[in-house]
Amino acid sequence: MDVDKHAEELASTLGVDKQEAKEDLESLLQYSVPLEEAKQSVRRKHSDGDGSETDAQPESLPLDEITTGLNNVTVTVRVLTVGTRRIQYQGDEQTIREGRLGDDTGTISYTAWQDFGFEAGDSLVVGNAGVREWEGEPELNLGASTSVAMADEPVDTDATVGGDSDLIDLSPGDRGRNIEVTVEEIERRTIDGRNGETKILSGVLADDTARLPFTDWDPHDAIETGGSCRIEDVYIREYRGSPSINVSEFSTVTPLSESIEATDSAPTLSLGEAIDSGGLFDVEVVANVLEVRDGSGLIERCPECGRVIQNDQCRSHGAVDGEDDLRIKAILDDGTETVTAIIGTELTEGIYGDGIKAAKEAARDAMDKEAVADAIREELVGDSYRVRGSLSIDEYGANLTVEAFEPADDDPAARATAVLAGVRQ
Repeated sequence: MDVDKHAEELASTLGVDKQEAKEDLESLLQYSVPLEEAKQSVRRKHSDGDGSETDAQPESLPLDEITTGLNNVTVTVRVLTVGTRRIQYQGDEQTIREGRLGDDTGTISYTAWQDFGFEAGDSLVVGNAGVREWEGEPELNLGASTSVAMADEPVDTDATVGGDSDLIDLSPGDRGRNIEVTVEEIERRTIDGRNGETKILSGVLADDTARLPFTDWDPHDAIETGGSCRIEDVYIREYRGSPSINVSEFSTVTPLSESIEATDSAPTLSLGEAIDSGGLFDVEVVANVLEVRDGSGLIERCPECGRVIQNDQCRSHGAVDGEDDLRIKAILDDGTETVTAIIGTELTEGIYGDGIKAAKEAARDAMDKEAVADAIREELVGDSYRVRGSLSIDEYGANLTVEAFEPADDDPAARATAVLAGVRQ
C-alpha cells in the first residue's frame, strides 16, 4: 500500500501538511482500520477542526475572495472551459480535467482529479473544494471529497463561456481552448519520450490575429500543411517566453471547408514593450544597430549538433571537422531597451553581399576571419532597421531570432519623438 500517495491526495484536497495527513492515516492503519474508512476519518478530522464526527459547514465564497490560505470552500459557479489531459502523478498516469470557472466577481482555474461530468456552460454548486497555488494564483482543487451538483439557477458571469479563442488571446496556462487555424508549417519528428520513442508533429499555426508554434503529441491526420482546421481542447504552455499550443490525445481535429485567413503581419512594438511581454513568437521592431558582436561573420558549426565551435572543438562532441557558416549577432537599441538579434545564413549573405565561399576567400586574402565581420559592421552599425522575428528571454537576456531584416523607411526624428513620448508616460 502506497501510504504516501494517499496522504498526498488527502493533503492536496484538505489543504493540510502532507506529513500531518500521513501520520493521521498511519495511526489508523496500524490498528487495521480499512483504508477508505481511515481516509474518511482523516477528512472528518480536518473538515471541522475539533476531531468530532460531524462534518463542518463548508465556507461559501465569491471567487474574488478565494485565497490560497483558505480550504474546504463552497462556490456557486459557471463552467467556462473544460480540458482533459493525462499527467504523471507520483509515477502513475492520471487523467485530469482542468479549465476555468466564473461567477459575477471573477474567474478561477480548477483541476478535477476525477470526471464529475460537467461541461462548459453548466452552472454548479461545488462543495468542499481545496485551494492551492498555481502559477502564483489560487486554484480550486476538486478531489474525492468534493461534491458537485447542478445549481438551481444559471450563474451570471461577465466571462466568456466556452473555449473558442483567437490565437492572439492565448496565454500560457490556458486549458480547454478551441481554435480555428491554418497550418503554415509542419515538421514530423521522433523524440525520446517518457514511454520510449514517440512520434510528434510540430510547426506553426496561424489565424487572422497571430502566428504561434504548436506540438501535436498524438499526431492527427487532419493537421496538414496548408490546410485549415478546428482544434478543440488544446492547452497552452510557455516555450522560449511565448505561448505554445499543445494538441493531445484528447484533442479533436476537424478539417474546415473554408480556409482560415492567416495574418501576414506581426505586431510592431518598441523593444521595451516586447521585452515586458515576457517573449513573443512573432514581433516586429524598429531599432538601430549599436554593435556587431564577436562571433559574427564567418563561423564554424559542429556537423552533429549545429552548435558554433572554436578551435575545432564542440562542447558536446569534442574534436570535430567544422562546417562553415555565416551569421550575425547584432545589438539593437531603440531608446527603450536593447536586444541581441541573431541573423541566420541567408539573411547574413544578403547583408554581406555574397556567400560563404566568397567570405572564406576574403578571410584567406586578409589572413583574418574578422575581415568578414568587419565588413558587416561597416554595413550595419549606426543605421536603423525594421526587424521581424521570435523574441525569447532567459537569464542571459533578450534574443531576437530574425526572420526579416530591412532598412527602416520611417522618419528617425518622428520615431525618436514617439519613443520619448512613451518614456514620459
